[in-house]
Amino acid sequence: MSLLQHHELDCDILVAGGGMAGVCCALAAARCGAKVILCQNRPVLGGNASSEVRMHICGADAGRGIALETEAREGGIVEEIRLENCVRNPQRSVSMADLILYEKCRAEPNLTLMLNTAVVAAEVTDGIVTHTHAERQSTEDGFRIAAKVVVDCTGDGRLGAEAGAPFRYGREGTAEFGESLAQPQPDNRRLGSTLLFQARDIGKPVPFVPPPWARHFTEDDLRLRGHASRGVDGTADAEYGYWWIEWGGQLDTIKDNEVIRDELLALLLGVWDHIKNRGDHGAENWALDWVGFLPGKRESRRFIGQYTLTESDVLESRAFHDAIAYGGWPIDTHPPTGVDAPDEPPCTQHRVPHLYDVPLRCCVSHDFKNLLFAGRNISATHVAFASTRIMATCGAIGQGVGTAAAYAVTTGVLPAALPGDAASMEAVQQRLLRDDAYLIGVVNQEETDVARKAHLSASSEHPSGGSCYIISGQTRAVHGDRGAPLNRANQGTHRWMSDPGDGMPAWIELRWDRPVCPKEVRLIFDTGLHRRLTLSQQDSAMKGILWGQPQPETVRDYRIDGLSNGEWRPLVEIAGNYQRLSVHPLDGVPITALRITVEGTNGIDHARVCEVRVLE
Repeated sequence: MSLLQHHELDCDILVAGGGMAGVCCALAAARCGAKVILCQNRPVLGGNASSEVRMHICGADAGRGIALETEAREGGIVEEIRLENCVRNPQRSVSMADLILYEKCRAEPNLTLMLNTAVVAAEVTDGIVTHTHAERQSTEDGFRIAAKVVVDCTGDGRLGAEAGAPFRYGREGTAEFGESLAQPQPDNRRLGSTLLFQARDIGKPVPFVPPPWARHFTEDDLRLRGHASRGVDGTADAEYGYWWIEWGGQLDTIKDNEVIRDELLALLLGVWDHIKNRGDHGAENWALDWVGFLPGKRESRRFIGQYTLTESDVLESRAFHDAIAYGGWPIDTHPPTGVDAPDEPPCTQHRVPHLYDVPLRCCVSHDFKNLLFAGRNISATHVAFASTRIMATCGAIGQGVGTAAAYAVTTGVLPAALPGDAASMEAVQQRLLRDDAYLIGVVNQEETDVARKAHLSASSEHPSGGSCYIISGQTRAVHGDRGAPLNRANQGTHRWMSDPGDGMPAWIELRWDRPVCPKEVRLIFDTGLHRRLTLSQQDSAMKGILWGQPQPETVRDYRIDGLSNGEWRPLVEIAGNYQRLSVHPLDGVPITALRITVEGTNGIDHARVCEVRVLE
């Protein structure tokens, strides 16, 4: 007889999986007003970015970035989390990053977080997942959860597979989708998994004795895989471990995960033995400080959705009417056997020329009416997946899917019907833009935003940063090299910039021909989206990243005043801001003008505001 105590729960949206895709999905849905339960089978959130794995969050900004021209870094919830870590986690602690994700989820009143809770089964009636079953072994509890919409963000696709949703394994052949980068013939192989480690220089010689089961490597075995304890510029390189300690793609990355973990430990310690004991790698004083035991998994199931994203969609940046996110990481394939393929480079990256759309149809099950996916398990070929699998892209997809799921719940439209309903897709996309997500070529057309009807003026303007940009409908510059496709880039900096010569304070003002009754003001500030910004334990990876401080372009101190009955009255006063999106509820008192006065930034000598929304 089972000791599990059974509980009946209900919600609007059940999100399974608490990696970056699941966290962003759950937060987005909850902030859109849906009642959400997030089940995560681990004790911490973040998935491959958590303290259990410690991979840094990469995204579409890889190899891209020109100030005021190409700003590819993800916005929305991914950016919010990055900025929070950057300022509140100067010590670059992965445990602090865990805590920030936990704090974000705990802070949402519509979100119930259930850690150490694995979804293990699903009930289906007429193509609708009506209930999911979850277990929390640590407390001997079982849960039957009723939900209107279910979202599989588990990576491995446990929820969708339990429901019976069709999925793909392995690599397609060239002929199936006409992909030049695919294998000549299909096979069941996939990308392998990695265990990371951390090491540090303790200032004196320290020996390392490998266990008898550690693998042995020669310099020739690792000739294509850099492994000196310090890089050519003297920057520490072995402190973080090596993503290329990869293996297991020739096996079943789900059923054989324990075997893969054991072999990865043998590989990891064999590499460390080589660095320490086999040749001069400058590692005499280096000691292991942490070794991962949870493989960072790259690939397992990929569900079959209403559409399958392909190589040409990614490389040609094909436009989709139902886009809910974007990508830009290279098509990044690895040999399935990892380090056991010493004659092959650890990865082959094919550059993606421009940012590309990720359509909602890739995130909606082909066979179910209320089953959605977000993360590395979306509907994509192996080649396209090699770009979409990156965590910041997964997080952006998660926000898009969570927003769509909440819209489905509040309107009663089944998720499967959303992509084919133009009005629904417009509403979802407009909500994403409101929440600082970026969609290629889509601009703000929100009817309740009266800022779009205002007359604008400013204390001063930079020639390339006119006040008109705060209502241009786009909040970033993407017209530069490797940005958005030029026919959808919308030229311009898309931010008001005051004249640096006039100093601060600087102000921008909106005036109306009739009184308006704002219930909310939403501001989007410049946070240097042309730069990389990600938490890493690798010192060399932090080069060029401004960490442990707010981004210098960002407005720090500002106030908002409203003109009512001929008199200015204070509405909002903020000091110490470092976030990109700031939301200010107002009392709805009629005003004829609104003025935002910037009193200081986090570094630069002039004010920058990307967007002002005034919602009636």
